[in-house]
Amino acid sequence: MGSDVRLEIKPLTGSCGAEVFGLDISQYLSDSTVSDIRRALLDYGVIFFREQNLTPETHRAFTKNFGDLVSNPVYAHVEGYPDIMPVIKEAGDKYVIGDTWHTDMSYMEVPPLGSLLYAREVPEYGGDTLFANMYLAYEMLSDTLKEMLQGRKAYHSDRYLTSRVAERNVGRSTQLRTDIEHKERLALHPIVRTHDETGKKCLYVNFPFTWSIEGMSREESLPLLTQLYAHASRPEFTCRFRWRKGSLAFWDNRCAMHYACDDYQGKRREMHRTTIAGTRPR
Repeated sequence: MGSDVRLEIKPLTGSCGAEVFGLDISQYLSDSTVSDIRRALLDYGVIFFREQNLTPETHRAFTKNFGDLVSNPVYAHVEGYPDIMPVIKEAGDKYVIGDTWHTDMSYMEVPPLGSLLYAREVPEYGGDTLFANMYLAYEMLSDTLKEMLQGRKAYHSDRYLTSRVAERNVGRSTQLRTDIEHKERLALHPIVRTHDETGKKCLYVNFPFTWSIEGMSREESLPLLTQLYAHASRPEFTCRFRWRKGSLAFWDNRCAMHYACDDYQGKRREMHRTTIAGTRPR
């Protein structure tokens, strides 16, 4: 049996994010410790661990403490590990994935609960990741807009990724899959989501995947969606994480968006990401 560990938690900003110290996540963790980590995730939306030494096996084992693993349906995986996605930018690459504010895989009918990104190699500086608190994004809407959005749904699509696979794969080491026939994944989700664990309401739209509002064309939807995208990424809703080798970020896809900074041209960065199965948004 694993021993209980007293976690030291240091919030990163006033809006979201916290660093968790005093834990080696490569080791077996007691149920009490896992519960404390989950509580920190629910409290802060995204939590960070430093100076971890993970193999693909221990990365997977830590992830399984919080639910079943799921594979990304559109990106290639680490050889031998279908549920680990490599996020790599070679020194000669021109582009990186994730450089828009987004929520992972919201185009799935049952999107993931969370994602865990582990830094295997990072540049000396650059390549930070930003996170946004979608509870705050909802809370700071006007009462009139909240009333307008309540009960409305929007279609989420993967066409942003899959409509130009060959073009997107040029200049990027993290490759979209070309070994399958791509058929659009389309899912209908509430614009205002109720978190299934906290019971709190949050805004649930993101630029690359939220395609249109139910009952409206894309052209009719875009003015309001564009306003919501911009509102949700206001600086006061966000935190920014500077990576070091051995760092791991664990974020809640139900109530947080993230953005990968592409500011390290000519430098190499290698990350591994696991993803936890979620529940249907309501």
